[in-house]
Amino acid sequence: MNTNHKSQKRQLRVLTAIPKLKRAIAEIRARGETIALVPTMGALHEGHLSLVRLAAKRADRVIVSIFVNPTQFAPHEDLNTYPRTFAADQAALEETATDIIWAPSVATMYPEGFATRVVPEGAATVGLEDKFRPHFFAGVATVVAKLLIQCEPDVALFGEKDYQQLKVVTQLARDLSLPTKIVAGPIIREPDGLALSSRNRYLSPPERATAPVLHRVLKECAAAIAAGKPLGSALRHGRETITKTGFALDYLEARDAETLVPVGTSSSGKIRLLVAARIGTTRLIDNVGV
Repeated sequence: MNTNHKSQKRQLRVLTAIPKLKRAIAEIRARGETIALVPTMGALHEGHLSLVRLAAKRADRVIVSIFVNPTQFAPHEDLNTYPRTFAADQAALEETATDIIWAPSVATMYPEGFATRVVPEGAATVGLEDKFRPHFFAGVATVVAKLLIQCEPDVALFGEKDYQQLKVVTQLARDLSLPTKIVAGPIIREPDGLALSSRNRYLSPPERATAPVLHRVLKECAAAIAAGKPLGSALRHGRETITKTGFALDYLEARDAETLVPVGTSSSGKIRLLVAARIGTTRLIDNVGV
């Protein structure tokens, strides 16, 4: 990291065109400075901002991308209603060490005639999010590959809340020999344990009161497994608890923390517990390590 970068006055710039982005990156590189990227879809909350602060510790300059990626939404999902709060997002980033907001249009990211997709396997095909959202990881992998190529970061920050996505993106950068190091940021939670998410704003007051059950069950399952309780019985009890409290459960699974393949016993190495469930119309995900 260039220790002289603080002498350069920081002025947050919003860029929407690739030529301007490339000029800005060239200026940063000409000063010998490093770059960190925080990819987002906007509707920023403290979870995102924690990644921005971590990015500022890892590099001289920080780029935050804001792009609601249509290719990771299925027709029945919430693309049209996904929260778009650009003015508030920009105001929040003004209070951080962000140097550039990269806010391309859909036409910039996917111009007429766009015909290439990145279709990941490995951690993207283990029967978790991919089972319920089979379109999702090709959309994520394609847009992340484009963002890493466009922004040329030394490091890119992704939150652990989207744990399967984190593993997919890490393998993407490795498999495509991209020079970016993928860095994980810890899950940021409300005081009652609910993982921060842009979709939490969809919860009604009763749903919001119930939502922390997911994290509580994850912690209870993790404690039981760590104490030697059979993995299968711990998960069965957790699934029953989640369903009884009003959730429609997609999955509660114990997986290898690196490969995300199913684990049969608590002695299988590092374990990650992952959950996805709907309450009302809102789908929530969470995970904890064992």
